[in-house]
Amino acid sequence: MKTLNIEDLERIRHRAQADLALREQSVEGESEQCQSLASGLSHMQLLCCGGTGCKASESHKIVENLIASIEAHGIYDKVQVITTGCFGFCEKGPIVKVIPDNTFYVQVTPDDADEIVTSHVIGGKRVERLLYQDPKTKEHVSDSKHMEFYRKQLRIALRNCGFIDPENIDEYIARDGYKALADALTKSTPEEVIEKIKASGLRGRGGAGFPTGMKWGFARQYQAEKKFVVCNADEGDPGAFMDRSIMEGDPHSVIEAMAICAYCIGANNGLIYIRAEYPLAVNRLRIAITQARDYGLLGKGILGTDFDFDIEIRYGAGAFVCGEETALIHSMEGKRGEPTLKPPFPAESGFEGYPTNVNNVETLANVPIILTRGPEWFNTIGTEKSKGTKVFALAGKINNVGLIEVPMGTTLREIIYDIGEGVKGGKKFKAVQTGGPSGGCLTEKHLDIPIDYESLTAAGSMMGSGGMIVMDEDDCMVSVAKFYLEFTVNESWGKCTPCRIGNKRLLEILTRITEGNGTMEDLEMLETLSTTIKDTALCGLGQTSPNPVLSTLNNFRDEYVEHIKQRHCRSRQCKALLTYSVTPEKCKGCGLCKKNCPADAIMGDVRKPHVINPYKCIRCGMCKSRCRFDAIQVF
Repeated sequence: MKTLNIEDLERIRHRAQADLALREQSVEGESEQCQSLASGLSHMQLLCCGGTGCKASESHKIVENLIASIEAHGIYDKVQVITTGCFGFCEKGPIVKVIPDNTFYVQVTPDDADEIVTSHVIGGKRVERLLYQDPKTKEHVSDSKHMEFYRKQLRIALRNCGFIDPENIDEYIARDGYKALADALTKSTPEEVIEKIKASGLRGRGGAGFPTGMKWGFARQYQAEKKFVVCNADEGDPGAFMDRSIMEGDPHSVIEAMAICAYCIGANNGLIYIRAEYPLAVNRLRIAITQARDYGLLGKGILGTDFDFDIEIRYGAGAFVCGEETALIHSMEGKRGEPTLKPPFPAESGFEGYPTNVNNVETLANVPIILTRGPEWFNTIGTEKSKGTKVFALAGKINNVGLIEVPMGTTLREIIYDIGEGVKGGKKFKAVQTGGPSGGCLTEKHLDIPIDYESLTAAGSMMGSGGMIVMDEDDCMVSVAKFYLEFTVNESWGKCTPCRIGNKRLLEILTRITEGNGTMEDLEMLETLSTTIKDTALCGLGQTSPNPVLSTLNNFRDEYVEHIKQRHCRSRQCKALLTYSVTPEKCKGCGLCKKNCPADAIMGDVRKPHVINPYKCIRCGMCKSRCRFDAIQVF
């Protein structure tokens, strides 16, 4: 175990920066020319995405095959294979990046590994088929700097993801890691550090957007024999993977920020609450905590000062409501994860009754670089009331699914059409859900609003933790509202009547409408009940659960009316409202549909047009999928 002082930390930083210099230089340089060992390079690096998404596509086998090929060619002393965190461009993963020429290979498979080594590393010839192809120009692009996906991004919270080895503390230190902690402990008082966080304008990235510096200040003012710093890593929104990717790609940024927060509020104990179904993030956090302890960056007398601080990991079972800080605290205490009325807030009485500060992963990831580069730098990014950047998990019917980070104030249009490069299959954009199941659906008329806390709320949605799901013309907005309400009904912890009973009644009404049994009075009831739930529910889950219903009612009321009055779903997503029929002119009487119908609803003789009995049809779609003559029509 090393017990580092400030001088030791700087020596490690200086040495590690030399080791990282090849990557640092490649970021600044251009990549017009393919570089290789044949061109005289003495050293090369192959960065391979090791995030959960790419690992699911066998990126770990790509690493194994790259290493095997390098060893087989006897160049293991000149080429280094490094597993990084998420590059963000999940749509094109797995990704392999060649350093120093910054060549960006996409959709790599384990079978491609040897060709990358022999053709590029040794022969100096790029593997053209693995390069990204610009969808507009159809030209191959070798450098990520010239890809639309990255052009409008600004990676602050994600600054190290896809760049460093998350399991190597020296690489984090080389990127000014733990410098903010060292400066805080030796050059600033806790109050001065808190003032810097306040001056930066950083607000909580978990959804509520509460000013981070103010939150730290509240926790500091309460006196107690113990205090706790908690990292909320319970990321429960459907389709969200922002916090998970930061923990997988840059775990030390979270650890350093927690230590800084602890110094500021007077705490010696840290807890990371993470859902157990994030095994890769958990493993990398464990490694990072062990490394920080070995370097004396956690434990007793950190960096030669009298500051003591250590971190434990606590596991959640996946309850969505445990993303709320009081429910999270109860879960860590071994109790049922249920929210409680505030005040008292956790800053006054939190974990085990002691003052506790809770921040989510993305919020904490911003802290070290804010203190290193200065609050004024961070304050110049974003909008007047929403400073810095925001990480989003861009998913759904979008061409470029991925993890993105953009300055606050970037418009939805820029994200969907520039970074995301539009809707899949050339379909028409219909809506985008922001803020997870508690957010709202925004439409084409909202595409030019700036993304910040106030603008999204005013439009009927919310920032949330950063989920962003794009929908196209084939999505039924009544079904979308029903889907999200089903999620919140299942995740409700059931204490208060508005949420426990009210949301079930909302779901029953939506179910009636999607089954063709709704009435116009149901629309009025949806609005009245939604408003009542928002005003009277105990916690944030219930208070925001009607948002998808209200936003779809406001923006797509005609679809609700269509479901009720015409018993028709234009998107053909509500099975109960579909009608299957046979076009006589196209039907050849082959009998294939009749043979495969599980309800025996199709009648007809061989070589004569068949007929579907609408009273027996269960609308399974089997007949349409089996018909070879496009004779089955759906209305």
